[in-house]
This record gives sequence, structure tokens and C-alpha cells, in this order.
Amino acid sequence: MDRRLLEILVCPLCKGPLLHRAMRQELVCSPCRLAFPIRDGIPIMLEQEARRLDDTEEL
Repeated sequence: MDRRLLEILVCPLCKGPLLHRAMRQELVCSPCRLAFPIRDGIPIMLEQEARRLDDTEEL
């Protein structure tokens, strides 16, 4: 992912910063406990497309 794009993207729900998980191809919002997928280099920033993180998953 383009570093500049990562700097301006925020969580669509809480507007907080996102953590890029390159190995899993997702952007993670810690406060919301959501992981937004990255498909073909494009972040899918829709709540209904996000994966909910379980309580045992590390951030």
C-alpha cells in the first residue's frame, strides 16, 4: 500500500488511526476492533465488509 494513503486513511466509524497489517492484507482499528480488508491494493472501508476482531486477537 502507498505510504501516503495510509497516512490519511482513518476508521470510517470513529475517525481514529488505522494499523496496517501487511501479512493479512487489512487495516485495523483498535478502538472499534474492526479489520478492514485490502483487496487488489484497495482498502475496503465499509463497516459491513469489516471483520470483527475477537477478544483474544492481538492488535
